[in-house]
Amino acid sequence: MQIRELGIPDSYEITPQQFGDDRGVFLEWYRHDLLEEAIGHSLDLRQANLSSSRRGVVRGIHFAAIPRGQAKVVTAVGGAVLDIVVDVRVGSETFGQWEAVRLDDVDRKVLYLAEGLGHAFIALTDNATVAYLTSDVYRPDREFGINPLDPALGIVFPEEAGEPLLSAKDLAAPTLAEAQAAGILPTIGAARAWYSELDRK
Repeated sequence: MQIRELGIPDSYEITPQQFGDDRGVFLEWYRHDLLEEAIGHSLDLRQANLSSSRRGVVRGIHFAAIPRGQAKVVTAVGGAVLDIVVDVRVGSETFGQWEAVRLDDVDRKVLYLAEGLGHAFIALTDNATVAYLTSDVYRPDREFGINPLDPALGIVFPEEAGEPLLSAKDLAAPTLAEAQAAGILPTIGAARAWYSELDRK
């Protein structure tokens, strides 16, 4: 398993080693010890989610308030998505920037993103099935979103995905600037303090 930090601090691309034969393929897509070595603390995983989307569906940008926030370990178990991490932490040197990793059922890559980072994906195929582990349960009162079509973010969706299809909730989400003005974005200071607390556990 190879773990590489992305250009957005506290997010990582994980490439598992696959073992294939005439029966199929086997791989480890999550190893707590190897990820702990990379990020500096173990994950207290509390929920597992799965979604299936048709081509063009966009889910996100979502993030949870700190503390606790919601770290995520994401992979595609069927089809393909472009998985996107967005730095929404006010004061971060990469605030407002994004990076994308293709997750599919061929390379079977995994994306880890720490608490306080925004997460979205667009389905590149029909029946794109995404599974992800989270460090906290879903808490509606602490869950927020940013409109992924915010022109200031400039997220580029691949042509192969077709026209982006968003939920009414995601379409109505504020822009990054509006969210910052409303005071709902996490700060890099709060995020770093939370990461330090996790490191001490």
